[in-house]
Amino acid sequence: MQIGIVAESAAGETRVAATPSTAAQLIKLGYQVAVAAGAGALASFPDADYAAAGATVVPPEEAWSADVVLTVNAPSDAELARLRPGATLVSWLSPGLHPELVERLAALPITALAVDAVPRISRAQSMDVLSSTANIAGYRAVIEAANEFGRFFTGQVTAAGKVPPAKVLVAGAGVAGLAAIGAASSLGAIVRATDPRPEVADQVRSIGGSYLAVEVEVEQSTDGYAKATSEAYDRRAAELYSEQARDVDIIITTANIPGRKAPVLITAADVASMRSGSVIVDLAAANGGNVEGTVPGERAVTANGVIIIGYTDLAARRPARPARRPRPRRGPPGRGPRPWLRVLLAAIGGAVLLAGIAFAPAPLPQHLTVFALAVAVGFLVIGAVHHALHTPLMSVTNAISGVVVVGALLQLATPDWTVKALAFVAVLLVSINIFGGFAVTRRMLAMFRKAER
Repeated sequence: MQIGIVAESAAGETRVAATPSTAAQLIKLGYQVAVAAGAGALASFPDADYAAAGATVVPPEEAWSADVVLTVNAPSDAELARLRPGATLVSWLSPGLHPELVERLAALPITALAVDAVPRISRAQSMDVLSSTANIAGYRAVIEAANEFGRFFTGQVTAAGKVPPAKVLVAGAGVAGLAAIGAASSLGAIVRATDPRPEVADQVRSIGGSYLAVEVEVEQSTDGYAKATSEAYDRRAAELYSEQARDVDIIITTANIPGRKAPVLITAADVASMRSGSVIVDLAAANGGNVEGTVPGERAVTANGVIIIGYTDLAARRPARPARRPRPRRGPPGRGPRPWLRVLLAAIGGAVLLAGIAFAPAPLPQHLTVFALAVAVGFLVIGAVHHALHTPLMSVTNAISGVVVVGALLQLATPDWTVKALAFVAVLLVSINIFGGFAVTRRMLAMFRKAER
């Protein structure tokens, strides 16, 4: 089966549907990858990198005629006509916002998969393009704001005087909001954040922000997205935004509800109350905007000197996020560059282990055997667990490993004070593992539980 990587035709788009690294992964799975000439040029992925990864660089028409075609943006009508009957299109389609596109796709003899419609569940995290794109956009929003803002983000104390740190308000603490909070906090700003989901307060604080709660009852989210809010919440939130607009220097809005028009959070009156030179970055500009006065795709300046950035291509302004250059592929797909070296190293390691078991004094051979078996079993068990579950798994493992505290407690009874001191330190460290492991696990599991009513 052939997979085609085409060049994007949307104005201002710099991204490409597959990097040389992902092309190499597809080839290892047994697929043929055809990349349109120049498809990754704007993302700093030259054709030579794709060729080194094992892909074939072809004319655009050949890439469009592949069995499976990958694109970043939904193809135009002219591009859809280039797909062969029976082909599969994998792209960002936004079916909830563009029902007319769904009708056109349904009329064609093709299969269309919307990557942005994949549900946000643990097993689908690796396919969550909404989160990965939002993460880039949130980070880039801070970069754009810093570029427009006339002062430092961090506070400065110099011989010439004192410069206070910038104050940043992030509306919405989803993936984009958290990325913006982390970036702004790293630059030294005072960061505040609001969100209708009170369960995100700990996440905001953990990356250097302050959580501003709207004190009304809100339905807890079960899928990671904010729910539609009540009138009482909207009224109190509007008051909070008005208060903050008069105080902060930068506002970044990220409120987007999938399949719906973006809610207006910052009114024209709020914008008018901000100081001249303040900056607003509206990440929901493509869906109507969270700010009155946002012009989608453009930078606007209000009468009182407030800069409103409504760029809709923030993710495309950082196209080379996974810019790891692949190693040239040698040998057949699916094998490493030098498999004999792995076999040799494994043989040497096995020989050393057997020698240690054969010649070491008792009880060291038994300990080495248990250690080797534990390594093998641990590798097989952990390797079968999805990476999204590694953190809770390891935290529980840390707690269970605390069984070694029994040996340390027994050593406390020895008359040797050196042994006693070492045993005390061991008990202390293992206790941290035990209580910390269960505490982290409990905190993570609480994020997935519905609030009791």
